[in-house]
Amino acid sequence: MSIPPPAHFEPIVVSAESTVVAEFTPDPSAAAAYQSEAALEAEFIRLLQGQAYEYVSLRTEAALLANLRVQLQALNQVEFSDDEWQRLLSEYIAGANDGTVNKTVRIQEDHVYAFRRDDGSTKNIALIDKKSIHNNRLQVINQYEVEQGGDAGGAYANRYDVTILVNGLPLVHVELKRRGIDIREAFNQIDRYQRHSFWAGSGLFDYVQLFVISNGTLTKYYSNTARRQHVEDARGQQRVKKSSNSFEFTSWWADASNTPIRDLVGFTKTFFAKHALLAILTRYCVLTADRQLLVMRPYQIVATERILQRIEIATNYKQLGTTAAGGYVWHTTGSGKTLTSFKAAQLASRLPSVDKVLFVVDRKDLDWQTQREYDRFEKGAANASTSTAELSKNLADPERRIVITTIQKLARLVQSQKGHSIYDGHVVLIFDECHRSQFGDMHTSITKAFKRYNLFGFTGTPIFAENAGSGGKPLLKTTEQAFGEKLHTYTIVNAITDKNVLPFRIDYVNTITMPEGLTDKQVAAIDTEKALLDPTRIGNIVEYILEHFDQKTRRSENYALGERRVRGFNALFATASIEAAKRYYAAFQTMQATIPDAQRLKVGIIYSFAANEAEADSLDGAGFLDEEGFDPSGLDLPSREFLDAAIADYNRLFGTQWDTSSNGFAGYYTDLSKRLKNREIDLVIVVNMFLTGFDATTLNTLWVDKNLRSHGLIQAYSRTNRILNSVKTYGNIVSFRDLEKQTNDAIALFGNKNARGVVLLKPYGEYYAEYSALVIDLLERFPVEVPIVGEEAQREFVALLGSILRLENILTSFDDFESDELLTARQKQDYRSIYLDIYASIRRPTDEKEVINDDLTFEIELIKQVEITVDYILLLVQKYRDERGDGDDTEVRAQISRAIDASPSLRNKKELIEAFVDRVSATGAVDEEWTAYVVARRDAELTQLIADESLHPDATREFIDRAFRDGALQTSGVAIARVLPPASRFAPDGAHAAKKQRVLDRLGEFFERYFGLG
Repeated sequence: MSIPPPAHFEPIVVSAESTVVAEFTPDPSAAAAYQSEAALEAEFIRLLQGQAYEYVSLRTEAALLANLRVQLQALNQVEFSDDEWQRLLSEYIAGANDGTVNKTVRIQEDHVYAFRRDDGSTKNIALIDKKSIHNNRLQVINQYEVEQGGDAGGAYANRYDVTILVNGLPLVHVELKRRGIDIREAFNQIDRYQRHSFWAGSGLFDYVQLFVISNGTLTKYYSNTARRQHVEDARGQQRVKKSSNSFEFTSWWADASNTPIRDLVGFTKTFFAKHALLAILTRYCVLTADRQLLVMRPYQIVATERILQRIEIATNYKQLGTTAAGGYVWHTTGSGKTLTSFKAAQLASRLPSVDKVLFVVDRKDLDWQTQREYDRFEKGAANASTSTAELSKNLADPERRIVITTIQKLARLVQSQKGHSIYDGHVVLIFDECHRSQFGDMHTSITKAFKRYNLFGFTGTPIFAENAGSGGKPLLKTTEQAFGEKLHTYTIVNAITDKNVLPFRIDYVNTITMPEGLTDKQVAAIDTEKALLDPTRIGNIVEYILEHFDQKTRRSENYALGERRVRGFNALFATASIEAAKRYYAAFQTMQATIPDAQRLKVGIIYSFAANEAEADSLDGAGFLDEEGFDPSGLDLPSREFLDAAIADYNRLFGTQWDTSSNGFAGYYTDLSKRLKNREIDLVIVVNMFLTGFDATTLNTLWVDKNLRSHGLIQAYSRTNRILNSVKTYGNIVSFRDLEKQTNDAIALFGNKNARGVVLLKPYGEYYAEYSALVIDLLERFPVEVPIVGEEAQREFVALLGSILRLENILTSFDDFESDELLTARQKQDYRSIYLDIYASIRRPTDEKEVINDDLTFEIELIKQVEITVDYILLLVQKYRDERGDGDDTEVRAQISRAIDASPSLRNKKELIEAFVDRVSATGAVDEEWTAYVVARRDAELTQLIADESLHPDATREFIDRAFRDGALQTSGVAIARVLPPASRFAPDGAHAAKKQRVLDRLGEFFERYFGLG
């Protein structure tokens, strides 16, 4: 494709400090004609040229390497000899065993290399200049080609759309689709590139840090971690954390007022402005300790830069020590405040005027939790303190630039050490979750002790005049009074609109029937202790939870969590008081006593002393969730004995040894929180603990028998709305009190007056009307018994069934849907089978460059929710044998086949399973016969494969055994080399690579067929 001379576009003017534009107004769109993908690509490149990117035509690896040499010589002001260049490539830039992770580490942490030259001297060679970012040179290339096969080729031939080179290295890749095509197809295309060819040759495309996908109308960006999982799986390497491996983790770019910039033209003028792109690459990416690359979102960058600007302005204008030197950041719960605060602390600690950054949390558990998070972002970046004495030592040590502490430790230090040297230094204090604990005497004493400070606060729920309450110091009642003006806002409405957190679905369940004629109000009007703690009411609520738990937490559906596959999610139960929590726990124990152990919910409980428990549950209070201490010694004796007994139940369940001693309780808290996050416990009963500052993506339901309002309500609800995967689409709130007004008021306060329709799911009727219309359309246009002929019809079927699956995913949480489903179980199985047939046929590799149809988007994760397991099939086999007698039960036999066809993971095992069904004996244990059958078939098939391909038998069996143990094939390295027969020196070029690929394909098919069986 030829690129015409660039039109001239003035880049948007920004200050030297601003990466994100303050406000973006898009140009009115004048074009009305159809735009092809090629035309969209040409327009994009012209825009980049207008912003001083150099367009170069590089289509081969040789040309790419030659350009890289020129660019690195210019950046480092050096000339490499041919020998030096080859050594630099092999030693540093393109090592034979380096993958995406190695090259990401190189860009983020190890971008300068001490290179020994031919004459013995050493020269530091930089890949990128992070101090003076405009020394880096930006180029744009397009239609770069990778051939198939050979030593330097990919698994398949590919041609990439547009790539941004920084000093000759491909650091940003852009994949375009024409307008009208689903943007997720660009995402899927990049997935294929990473699996098939980014690693080919010298692997320079493994250096890509950021991906941009666009169909012209919609444009998003994400880091290389969001797609690294597929490459890791293909190569058999250890899996990365399963948190950002989906389209859900792509991000919109936006201006500073959080208005998304979705059109490619606007995105190019802002995100691809040279200063912005280089700042994102060099300052606003974080490589975590587990080697995930996080790229910050625009609102996080804005907040960070406004904190840094406020520090510099306050320093220059001598405002240190006043509220004018600080401010607060209002970013809603779940939007990534810890990452933002870390980056702000990290960059502030590097300012020449700053002596120390103090990150202050308000709970004992959070200083170590924050330490772990900071260590994940950068090992050793910050230091937590176990005592006031250690805090004093860390503050005096000039090498410890960032110190984490609790407000209580800091207040004790201020009281006990009046002359500490840190008080005279320039200190930046950053308060996490700046709630009420900072609005009292401790806040006053801290700000009096330090002389030259900037004071910043982060919060998801600020204290305004409307929700400040009546107590406390008159001049310290609101967040602004305590910290200064608001620096940036990102509300729950922004976060849900951007799909950075999930919306809520709320049920209000009436638990007290009012006498006729008394009032039509629900439980909120009846707040007497006697009514709310009545054993009958508590029994009814526990019975309701047990009856609806599987439905609300989606226990019929399964998904991948790390290395495990788990069913459904878990829940918290927020109660009004310690007494209520105790009664509920006892009721669960009683009602589950007759249920078999395997079917019981694993229920935990945690509470501690809170000074203002009664006030916290009052609807007249300020809405604070009072923090419970970490020392249960403040509890009355019956409550402490009850908690000890409950912890003993927990110890029996999980083989632990916790108790209510100070250290034992802290250990119990940590262990319980870990099991919540790992989905090992089903339900935890709490009073206030875990309702603020606790993140577990596996939580999807909050049962509420507690008066909540204002920021306390939003904080508690927000435990359920963290994004995990495509199965979890909303947070469930089930309230046994009428909190509808309080919910609407809180959403209006922390969102806006129109926020309710964004934050809460629509009513059942609206979803159901859409669902029923789509199902009627499906049944009319695609009857199960009529084949779907032609690509266009297949595309329409996939889109239609995908829409139905997404709606069913939401509707299953409504009680009414169970009786309102329009598709029978048989129809759903049949349609899933057809869906998977189309998916399998389109995924099948061909000799063409495109191996997957770009116009189809499949909801395979939603299909997996109703996954049929081998255990289920064996139950059907047992039924088949029991009912067959001397003849055949054709219905049960057909049911087995349909179940296999509807399962993504069993379809490739169909022949194996059906052959077993046909040969199963009339007597004997089905599971034992199955195991023996699988072992015999597996050994026979592997023996035949070894013979067919002349493989080394022992090495092949060891290779396969390791794959079954690890859950993936090791497709690179010495392990596969040991399996293959020696290569003949007389074989034509490429023959060995073709042989290796054929063997890997056959071993992969064998592995997929037998993995998880027997």
